[in-house]
Amino acid sequence: MFNDIGALELVTLVVLAVLVFGPDKLPKVIQDVTRTIRKIREFSDSAKQDIRQELGPEFKDFEFEDLNPKTFIRKQLDNDELGLKEIRNGFDLKKEMAEVTDAVHGRDPEPSSSGSSSSASAGSGGGRIDMSKKPETPAKTDKPGDDRPPFDMDAT
Repeated sequence: MFNDIGALELVTLVVLAVLVFGPDKLPKVIQDVTRTIRKIREFSDSAKQDIRQELGPEFKDFEFEDLNPKTFIRKQLDNDELGLKEIRNGFDLKKEMAEVTDAVHGRDPEPSSSGSSSSASAGSGGGRIDMSKKPETPAKTDKPGDDRPPFDMDAT
């Protein structure tokens, strides 16, 4: 629970506790806090045991830490009954992002052979976005047929 508290933080907490509670009341406060923590742990363990009993014998190996989404996903990826590794290996994020970028900019998707960068270098820079260039802005016109709606200061 307190694995990430260093020596300086611990000394600061002790000094702060002495200043707030005083040296006379500090042992009593520490006993009350430890008693409360012990009761909370006993209540938690009792609740976990009751839940395991209610679930039945098929859930005897059930761990509450498995309810954490990160732990659950990590366990499922290690298990790989669903074939998730094949899906993950078949998904090329760079290629997908390049296709999305091409679609946004209105360019035709570039044919890419596996690992070849000669055709990809002609259009979008190999799927990379050149941040040194300024974005293209459409020419501003004050014609009545302008595509943008008029700006209304009172509406904002």
